Amino acid sequence: MRYHPQSSDEIRELLNEIGAKDIEELFSSIPQNVRSTINCEFQKGLSEQEVLENFYGRALKNKSLLCVPSFLGAGAYNHYVPLVIDSLISRSEFYTSYTPYQPELAQGTLQAIYEYQSMMAGLCGMDAANASLYDGASATAEAVLMAYRIRKGTKVLVSDCLNPFYLETLKTYTKYLNFEIVKIKRNKEGRIDIDELIKNVDENVSSVVVQSPNFFGVIEDIALINSKLSGNKRPLLITIISESLSLAILEPPGKLGADIVAGEARSFGIPIGFGGPALGFIATKKEHLRQIPGRIAGETKDKDGKRGFVLTLTTREQHIRREKATSNICTNQGLCMLMVVIYLSLMGRKGLKKLAEINFSKGEYLKKKLSEYGILPYYSAPTFNEILFRFDGDFERLNKRLKENNIEGGLITENPENGYLLAVTEITRKEDIDKLAKILGDSK
Repeated sequence: MRYHPQSSDEIRELLNEIGAKDIEELFSSIPQNVRSTINCEFQKGLSEQEVLENFYGRALKNKSLLCVPSFLGAGAYNHYVPLVIDSLISRSEFYTSYTPYQPELAQGTLQAIYEYQSMMAGLCGMDAANASLYDGASATAEAVLMAYRIRKGTKVLVSDCLNPFYLETLKTYTKYLNFEIVKIKRNKEGRIDIDELIKNVDENVSSVVVQSPNFFGVIEDIALINSKLSGNKRPLLITIISESLSLAILEPPGKLGADIVAGEARSFGIPIGFGGPALGFIATKKEHLRQIPGRIAGETKDKDGKRGFVLTLTTREQHIRREKATSNICTNQGLCMLMVVIYLSLMGRKGLKKLAEINFSKGEYLKKKLSEYGILPYYSAPTFNEILFRFDGDFERLNKRLKENNIEGGLITENPENGYLLAVTEITRKEDIDKLAKILGDSK
């Protein structure tokens, strides 16, 4: 909140009520090493105008992706967001992130959810999709828990090319459930090692988790992975999508054998912001529909035969018995879902595919340009708009040069060593790629 009407006496009374000695104690759970040490240098008695001027001055020091070329990706991709999205979601009837608690009275919201689910299910090649989850990380964890409810095994095989932030979230979700999470190494192509995978499959494995395109931008062979999983106790194959735009150009994971598709839909019309918000999703086959977390909106007809929409499936613990609930998710992020609906409706099938082709071609141009300076991809498999390069130069010198040229560079990886992860989208200009390539070449 920007306006705090409490007086000093009222603040003291509130703190006494909850048993805290001061406001600082409320933040005691935040480790000291991640706290800011910047002194705001506020003087007592400043007017509201003076306080705001101080904050505005500090805000102007921030770098914005609107004016700084960025090659950062790693799960958050800087795509163009059409202006019409902001205009439509700002309408008062849409301006909420929640499903109404008397849902059938809000036919417009339910129709938006229905259309969103239909679009996402189609892109994933699945029978149904939910609406929705917080982000790709929580969607990954929920997908694993969903597979556990279906297969019961507490062993999960996870590609070590899964986004590390997703993996950490998965570990947090399953910390007290006695899950065994086994990381499967990658091969020389940058894909999951099939032999290592098969060696670790046993009757206690409930799911195999593979991200494609993976954290290094490499497209996994989902069909091959599926063909290697068999038997009565076959584990469910979960495909994670971090860059949802790839669904417009690649074969849908459901058609390649995936049982559950989960991930991040932020690329469809949701701005990066300063880390959020994001929009997680899960799509699955009809036979697993009862185990999907979140909500399912359905289409029906009223007593007069007119088209209408209802909440067909609500598996939250607020709606059904706790032991039957699949999740305690308390919001479906309706506002973010609506942004995706508007974006996909604007783009259409042909427009979305064309945009994906542009992103792919930008990635190939990046490879070509860096190869002129002897900087080659770390892995040989095909990629989509994000590539890990081997850079044996001086990273300190590189970062200094990038800062001088007002460019936000990529991500330096520790595993593998000397890896430099770069992402490009339709926003990335060719002249910025050329400039980056020259800087990288000069920093070798």
